[in-house]
Amino acid sequence: MSELLQNPPSTLVIASRESRLAMWQAEHVRARLTLLYPQCDIKIVGMSTKGDQILDRTLSKVGGKGLFVKELEVAMAEGRADLAVHSLKDVPMELPEGFALAAVLEREDPRDAFVSNDYASLDELPAGAVVGTSSLRRQSLIAARYPQLVIKPLRGNLDTRLGKLDRGDYAAIILAAAGLKRLGLPERIRALLDPADSLPAAGQGAMAIEIAERNDGIDLMALLAPLNHEATAQAVTAERKVSKVFGGSCQVPLAAYATVADGQMHLRAMVATPDGVRMASAEVRGAAADPEALGEQVAALLCEQDAVGILSSCLSEAAQSEADARSATLAGGPSGA
Repeated sequence: MSELLQNPPSTLVIASRESRLAMWQAEHVRARLTLLYPQCDIKIVGMSTKGDQILDRTLSKVGGKGLFVKELEVAMAEGRADLAVHSLKDVPMELPEGFALAAVLEREDPRDAFVSNDYASLDELPAGAVVGTSSLRRQSLIAARYPQLVIKPLRGNLDTRLGKLDRGDYAAIILAAAGLKRLGLPERIRALLDPADSLPAAGQGAMAIEIAERNDGIDLMALLAPLNHEATAQAVTAERKVSKVFGGSCQVPLAAYATVADGQMHLRAMVATPDGVRMASAEVRGAAADPEALGEQVAALLCEQDAVGILSSCLSEAAQSEADARSATLAGGPSGA
């Protein structure tokens, strides 16, 4: 473990989204920091982000990952908060100037979870059954293997999504296993999807702490260093590098998942069209100490399989969908999907 900061500040403010899962994550970080620095008074400030407020459209249509972090970054820039706790998969691949990820905590289960009140697995769902997911990645992977199923968007925090399932809006929904486990809801998981069938998103299951540059002499990077889990940080660095090469957008179905053991990394990645018809996948193994190089290698292998063409098709489709939505709004039609 890294050495503790010898002179920590007397107070710290953690910025967090207000959802139950986000607040659990912030409380977890506060508890860890309190053990390290018991003399420090640590507070949590909950905030509502645009990503929490816009629930009638998929993320790919309303701005993507940055919608969940912008307000927290503004709070840090204005001095109202010292650090922000995020689910890493919600963090854009490029941070604004002056911001940095100070620590990545040890990963929870990175797998996707099948959740249903009536069925035990995707294999059991009858033709025409409605499956809810917020992710183009999950949509493409399900569509490729189960073309007989109907996939519909699912937005909202974890409790809202479960409520929609319980109301009967969906036969099943796909969620991140990590969130269910963190909130003490593992019994809602009917099946865990094997990464071989449902490759996780970059950073899925990992929590990250973001900080902003400051000039008051407090070294937040050093203060948070003991919370950084090296193997997880290496894995997600490789995953995020793959995503960054291809634009890191919610508008493209992209997966990247790395495991680290004995200093070696196994990195797998996938890009696809939303309907799962076109797909490219690749994997590499190498030294975990050079995660960005492995990410670049996997990206290059994907490019050899026309990943750029696949993603260009996705972006063109997304642009057309957005244009259609604007036209419908101007014509007095529905404003969201």
